[in-house]
Amino acid sequence: MKYNRVLLKLSGEALSGDKGNGFDEATCIRVAEQIRDLVKEGCQTAVVIGGGNFWRGRTSETIQRNQADQIGMLATVMNCIYMSEICRHTGLMTQILTPFECGSFTKLFSRDRVEKYLAKNMVVFLAGGTGHPYFSTDTATALRAVEIQADVILAAKSVDGVYDSDPAKNPEAKKFDTLPISRVIDEKLGVVDLAAAVICYENKMPMCVFGLNEENSIINCVKGESTGTIITVD
Repeated sequence: MKYNRVLLKLSGEALSGDKGNGFDEATCIRVAEQIRDLVKEGCQTAVVIGGGNFWRGRTSETIQRNQADQIGMLATVMNCIYMSEICRHTGLMTQILTPFECGSFTKLFSRDRVEKYLAKNMVVFLAGGTGHPYFSTDTATALRAVEIQADVILAAKSVDGVYDSDPAKNPEAKKFDTLPISRVIDEKLGVVDLAAAVICYENKMPMCVFGLNEENSIINCVKGESTGTIITVD
């Protein structure tokens, strides 16, 4: 394996498969099986999941942004509880951490807890975003990756990398094999939100952007064999 510790970012929509919302269990099992294989190979794995399969607060015009984002945070908790159980179904041990109290559902996030669980070969789900409104799960991903000293962020997307234009609209769009994070920021390429990109830039956190639906895409990325886009920080 090329990396010893990774932070895997899954979009909520990725968990819904072709349904567009909720969960597609077959898709989730395929993801969990790849995570299981990573852990078997000794790769310590933490996971952040978006909440878009349940809620996108920024599109609401009827409620306050603070409360909209709180609903989104809870959507990520639901996703992590579900994926945690799917991973347990495949034989993994898991733990869910949040930056706020969720009763007995989760434990409070701390780096010490992450270190303890990863050392026990547990998959750690980092739910609830940053715990604050106005920050996306992209930003939470970058922040947590830096905090736990991950080797790389694995950003699983519905497209197979970063293109110079929208490949769904432009059949001539060209995919980048590598792309410096400085260019992502300067040109506002939208790979991740700007706050997340700046965190990666300032803390030299690389990223691999790849298509989740490709066979063994997560494993290939960790092996350094991804056909996606590597976001460099040098």
